[in-house]
Amino acid sequence: MRALVTGGAGFVGTNLIKRLLKDGYKVVSIDNYSTGYKENEQKGCDYLNADIVYKPIEKVLTAGSIEKPDVIFHLAALARIQPSLKNPTPPIQTNVIGTLNVLEYARKNDIQVVYSGSSTKHAGIFKSPYAWSKHGGEELCKLYSKVYNLNTTICRFYNVYGEHHIRTGTYATVIGIFENQFTDNIPLTITGDGKQRRDFTHIDDIVDAIVRCVGKDFRAEEFEFGRGINYSINEIAKMFGKKYPSKYIEARLGEYPTTLADYSNAKNKLGWKPKLNIEDYITNWVEENKNV
Repeated sequence: MRALVTGGAGFVGTNLIKRLLKDGYKVVSIDNYSTGYKENEQKGCDYLNADIVYKPIEKVLTAGSIEKPDVIFHLAALARIQPSLKNPTPPIQTNVIGTLNVLEYARKNDIQVVYSGSSTKHAGIFKSPYAWSKHGGEELCKLYSKVYNLNTTICRFYNVYGEHHIRTGTYATVIGIFENQFTDNIPLTITGDGKQRRDFTHIDDIVDAIVRCVGKDFRAEEFEFGRGINYSINEIAKMFGKKYPSKYIEARLGEYPTTLADYSNAKNKLGWKPKLNIEDYITNWVEENKNV
């Protein structure tokens, strides 16, 4: 089985590629390294440095002497709300036009597409250019499935954490930021009042869910991959230690109050349910890093 992973040098892509290689797939990654990292590259995977917005996928693969894949995992995205509010053009280009180019390549070659959507859909698609752009990608999947009968799957991820998550910079995750601040022995920064609630999902559960989509005959089937349990950011901060200091900073534009996954469709049609939890993860992480 041959797999193409867009955004393969990023957080989710790196963990997915590890799993695919372990399962015996031949894997190719296309990434422009805007948010991915060279150090994430895995032995056994072919990495192509290209931007799917501007260069046709056919030409990228041909230049790398790569065979046509059997499945495309489309993970490439600019995936944060705040940067999209400051400059809407890059996320719309990447998340909409990039997705269109993936679907068009898949249509011409009859290839299954597994698309990474976003839980921001439930907070309102007009809350930010990012939310709108990811919804736009979902709508394109629906269009191509209905008009061209293309096999597509829409996967919405909920606050993913775990190995290779980003700890610094614009695209850092909240758990990654807290880990970085903990090891630097500085207060954990909490935006707003910290009462906003998030459904945190371990990367291993996410990867397991994505892989289960392969070979299924779906037409824009929608799945939510989360635990179905949420915590306030205040509660998450306390998991790093009751006495560990926190610092409240100004609420960010585009923040939404709650995310909470309903994974019943994934359970019914994929036999999937989450196995790991954020409490154990933070407890174990703190124990391993308390003397760092």
